[in-house]
Amino acid sequence: MYEKETEQLQKMIDESSRIVFFGGAGVSTESGIPDFRSADGIYHQQYKYSPEQVVSHTFFMRYPEAFYEFYKEKMMALDAKPNPAHRKLAELEKAGKLTAVVTQNIDGLHQAAGSRNVYELHGSIHRNYCMKCGEFYDAEYVKNYDGVPRCECGGMIKPDVVLYEEGLDQNTIQGAVRAISQADMLIIGGTSLVVYPAAGFIDYFQGKYLAVINKSETARSVRADLTIAAPIGEVMSKISV
Repeated sequence: MYEKETEQLQKMIDESSRIVFFGGAGVSTESGIPDFRSADGIYHQQYKYSPEQVVSHTFFMRYPEAFYEFYKEKMMALDAKPNPAHRKLAELEKAGKLTAVVTQNIDGLHQAAGSRNVYELHGSIHRNYCMKCGEFYDAEYVKNYDGVPRCECGGMIKPDVVLYEEGLDQNTIQGAVRAISQADMLIIGGTSLVVYPAAGFIDYFQGKYLAVINKSETARSVRADLTIAAPIGEVMSKISV
């Protein structure tokens, strides 16, 4: 399956030297991390509060216990391992073909696979800070803490993830936009392109090849040179570096 499309993708990659990958939750579903919007995603499960409510800044400040209960159970998949998509992207970077990964994911799997130049638009579960003194704490500390994680100084710890109502980090935005605007190929994978402002970043692409690899249709139409409706790990595993 997808032989013809994969051959075309391989040809595009072979002819490119400044590839940027822009990805979303679908990149990590093959690692066992649920996405948000598919039929069995988090948004379709029943909770007392909607996921949008829970992962908002207001909710975090008002109901930290309920926030952390949801966050630890549904968003901190510390046992997840990189899949073929993560690993192939790391290989492409090591080979000097891929210049950056721009991800909406917070799971750190790109780095775990070996990618070095990663722009995490929505932050990371692996970085956590005391809101009082700024002390750093890792994901294991937060996950294993009974209840709302606290710093030694007594302050509440907040994950370095971008909640609803919060803005994206300006340095991360600038780096991602710069990488995309300088790319000669952009691969969009595992994202439905519905989350803004992140989805708007692809408008900065001026290069030669645009490929989209996603199981379902994207929410916004992009003038892709190649579209492959398949799991991204399955497709990328067939690519040779």
